[in-house]
Amino acid sequence: MITIYDIARKTGLSPTTVSKAFNGYSDVSEKTRRKILDTAEQLGYVPNAHARSLTTKRSWTIGMLFIEPSGAGVLHPYFGGVIESFKQVAALRGYDLMFISKDIGGKKSGYLEHCKIRGIDGVVVILPDAADPYYQELLDSSLPCLLLDQESARKSTICSDNAEGTRMAVEYLHSLGHRRIAHIGGGPTFAGKQRLAGYLQAMERLGLPVHPGHVVQGSCDFTVESGKKAMEQLLQAEELPTAVFAAGDNLAVGAMIAIKEHGLSVPEHISIVGFDDIQMAKYLTPALTTVRQNTYLLGSRAADMLIYTIEGGAVIQSDCVPVELVVRDSCRAL
Repeated sequence: MITIYDIARKTGLSPTTVSKAFNGYSDVSEKTRRKILDTAEQLGYVPNAHARSLTTKRSWTIGMLFIEPSGAGVLHPYFGGVIESFKQVAALRGYDLMFISKDIGGKKSGYLEHCKIRGIDGVVVILPDAADPYYQELLDSSLPCLLLDQESARKSTICSDNAEGTRMAVEYLHSLGHRRIAHIGGGPTFAGKQRLAGYLQAMERLGLPVHPGHVVQGSCDFTVESGKKAMEQLLQAEELPTAVFAAGDNLAVGAMIAIKEHGLSVPEHISIVGFDDIQMAKYLTPALTTVRQNTYLLGSRAADMLIYTIEGGAVIQSDCVPVELVVRDSCRAL
């Protein structure tokens, strides 16, 4: 069984320093802490959670509030990747992950009450119902929280650079000669609103008009079906777009289905760009050009930020993760 003494020998540090790193002491530098954590992972070290709880007065448990409306849950191609990388980093730092709800034992108690009963040290929040008073109660509390793809002045936040990703998508289509570029949006979600704003700004910057009927909203859960319906509306426009930027890959897939059902093809008649780079994007026919979100970086940074707050660091932090355009076969030059 690997102990802190094995890690100390491997790193050349004292057992006391190794112990302090695992227990979140502020007098251990981030460089030293990372060296210790990396060595621990290499050696397969498993922390003694009970002993640490007694020492630190923490449960070493992070709650996850995740309400995914499409029903895919942790199998969702985007959120699943973020959750997995969050879990990996949290586990490396010695934290367990627990999904939380408003109900305990069939009794509605609220998220904050659930966290108190379970002794949760902090919460990562994904896709909450902003109108839910129990969610607002959680935001108003002193419990460390990290929000993914949301705005907040009260808690830490992290998101992808939606505006930059949208700019890259629109400018790429423009570079291919497209001028009638339509948009399928993601509804009034944080990401949906940012990508719509980015689309409008990019079109204005390039001096391109947004034609009547060329902005159609998909659903808030970015489903294939809503993308299909949105594209069907675009196909009824007085002047057809030559290209479509969809706020999510599932929306783009739906758009491609609608185009095919109308006897047209991608990219010969209409070019398509998505956003996310879900796993199946490269296996579509044609393979989908899209803006790639770095789900590993989103999840791992989210874990680091939340744990930093839990262990006495900054209460409110904000981060924006870079994205990249992945060019495949769903666009053509005019």
